[in-house]
Amino acid sequence: MPEYQLGLSYTRCRELLGQRLAEPAPAPIQLLSGPRQVGKTTLLLEIADMWGARAIYASADSPEGGLPGFWQRLWVRAEEVATAQGSAIVLLDEVHVVPNWSGKLKGEWDRLKRKRVPVHIVATGSSALRIGSGSRESLAGRFERMTLTHWSAASLVEIFNISAERAAEIVVQIGGYPGVMSIRGDTQRRLAYIRDSIVEPAIGKDISALGAVRKPALLRQIFAVSTSRPAEIVALQKLQGQLQDRGAIETVAHYLDLLQEAYLIAPLQKYSRHPARGRAAPPKLVTLSNALLAVTDPRGIPDMKTKSERRGHWIENVCLAHAWNSGQQVRYWREEPLEVDGIIDGSWGLWAIEVKTGNIQAADLRGLLEFTARFPEYRPLLICEPAGILIAQRAGIPAQTWQEFLMNVDEIGVRV
Repeated sequence: MPEYQLGLSYTRCRELLGQRLAEPAPAPIQLLSGPRQVGKTTLLLEIADMWGARAIYASADSPEGGLPGFWQRLWVRAEEVATAQGSAIVLLDEVHVVPNWSGKLKGEWDRLKRKRVPVHIVATGSSALRIGSGSRESLAGRFERMTLTHWSAASLVEIFNISAERAAEIVVQIGGYPGVMSIRGDTQRRLAYIRDSIVEPAIGKDISALGAVRKPALLRQIFAVSTSRPAEIVALQKLQGQLQDRGAIETVAHYLDLLQEAYLIAPLQKYSRHPARGRAAPPKLVTLSNALLAVTDPRGIPDMKTKSERRGHWIENVCLAHAWNSGQQVRYWREEPLEVDGIIDGSWGLWAIEVKTGNIQAADLRGLLEFTARFPEYRPLLICEPAGILIAQRAGIPAQTWQEFLMNVDEIGVRV
């Protein structure tokens, strides 16, 4: 079984955890990471309800988690429940808050396995970097990792029973955080929720607590500038020039990587047969939820009925973010004057995608056709408005509307 799986929806994650918890214990530790406010705690509480007396839910970030003896009491209780019920399930939320959490978890898992105590362990954390680095260092061979990703349009349709077209518009305008859905009509309340429950904890707590951020003001500025340039290729020198608090190019690149580990920004690399050249090229900045665009753009969300350039940038951003959040490797390609918005490798296959939301001319497809001629293992895909489908068909290029693309889950299903 692979060490981890990326890009799982809430429903799929719940199903997968249910399957693994039904296996004989002790089994590998299940490490669940993901962005803030996508339902990790809700998922653990659902599992606790399903398994009843066998389940033990504890949050390391709670007041109880800060009390002396919290860790020891948790595992004493786990053994007691396993003895009384035949097995136990420990659901440990925000495990990364515990000092030396991976070493401590390794010790408990090894002890329980040695004693043949039937205990399952599920642990969650909001930062991929903190969960990933700790688990790799101390838990090798003892864990399976999965990511509960940003919610897609398909997840909103499934859970909130809304139309696919409306769900696609929602993820473009305000993102897919489930906690926003009930307050999406209240702009000020929605923006406050995003700032206070997602952005501030992720930047001020998850990343800064790593001890790797010497200039927190610079980190915040890089986040703000990145979200103001959705789906744009920006040289690090140019990005550096827009910052009030200047930092070395290496620091700017490092902070962009940290923002990616916190599921906020993905600096996409340029596609190249030579990886070093791709890494050296300017990144394409993709914000991983359009909710973060809405909270930083003073102009508010774009009008979906007006085909403006800004609306086009937001749609391109959400399409690339959807592919990234779904576990695909996403890059871009550019050789002046030609460019392709996204190069996708992964479980969806090999695709070169171009996102066009305005009127389409034959010249708009030159980059896509040139790239796929040079690299024929990649299939071209035009993502467009409904009116663009016919143009793509005439050019022999598979096409989807952007609404259809945002509904893709396991594969890209296209019209040819």
